[in-house]
Amino acid sequence: MNILLLGKGGQVGWELQRSLAVLGNVTALDFDSQEHCGDFSNPAGVTDTVRDLRPDIIVNAAAHTAVDKAESEPDFARLLNATTPGVLAEEAARLGALLVHYSTDYVFDGSGTRPWVETDTPAPLSCYGRTKLEGEQLIQQSGARHLILRTSWVYAARGGNFAKTMLRLAQERDRLTVIDDQWGAPTGADLLADVTAHAIRHLAQHPQDGGLYHCVAAGETNWNLYAKEVLTLAAQAQPAIKLKVTEVAPVPTSAFPTPAARPHNSRLDTARLQATFGLRLPHWRDGVARMLTEIL
Repeated sequence: MNILLLGKGGQVGWELQRSLAVLGNVTALDFDSQEHCGDFSNPAGVTDTVRDLRPDIIVNAAAHTAVDKAESEPDFARLLNATTPGVLAEEAARLGALLVHYSTDYVFDGSGTRPWVETDTPAPLSCYGRTKLEGEQLIQQSGARHLILRTSWVYAARGGNFAKTMLRLAQERDRLTVIDDQWGAPTGADLLADVTAHAIRHLAQHPQDGGLYHCVAAGETNWNLYAKEVLTLAAQAQPAIKLKVTEVAPVPTSAFPTPAARPHNSRLDTARLQATFGLRLPHWRDGVARMLTEIL
C-alpha cells in the first residue's frame, strides 16, 4: 500500500516514519519538503500532492501545536488545524483513501474528574482546542474513511519535552514549583505511532471500525507528580547524575498565567480503543522510563 505521511518532522511524525515503514511505501513530507508540498499553510498545494501521489492511506501528523501562540494568530491556527485537514479529508473521500488524524484533550473544558469518553460533548477553552475540534468535525463530515486519535501530554526522546526541562532545572536550582491541579497521562509519540500502525492493519480487514478514539497511556498523574517521578527515574537510570533540587513544590495553575486556558482534567478513557483494536496500553511510567534511559 502507498502511504502519505504529513508532518514528518514533528515528534509523532518522526516516530511514524519508523512504525509505518513495515506497512508499505511511505512518502514522508514536512512543511519545507521540495518535491511535493506538505505545507499546511498552502491547502491548494497539499491538494495537488494528494492528487499526484494518490495514496491508499494519508496519515496527518501536521498541526499548529503552539497553544499559547494560537491565541494571537487564530486564523493561522485554524488554517493548519481545521481548513487544511478538511481539504485532506475531501481528497481522501474522492480517492477512497483512509485518513488518520490526531486530535487533543483540549477539545474538552477540563471539568470534573471522570475520564472523558468519545461521546462526551466538547467545549474547548482555547483557540487551539477550538481549531482542533473544527478539524475533527470537518473530517467526520467529509464522508472520508477516517481514524481520529485524541491524545494528551505527548512527549518524545527527540526534541524538547517536559521531562528534559525538569532535569535541566533540577541540576540548576534547589527548588522547583510545578502545577499540581492539571491531571492527565503523559503519552509517548512512539506509543501513538505503534498504535497507529496496528490500527491501520486492523482497519484493512475491518473498515467498519474506523472513527474517533481516545489514545493515551494508562494511569494518570499531575505535572507535579510527573516531575517528581522523572527525577526519581532519572536517578535510577543514571546514578551519576547531579541533581541540585531538594524540593518540587506544588502550585496551582493560577501561579503560571498563560494566554491560553489549560484544562484541569485531561483524563481520556481508552476502553473503546483497547476493546476495538485488541490492545493493552502500557502505563505512562513505562514509556517515560524508557525515554529517560534513551536520553541520559
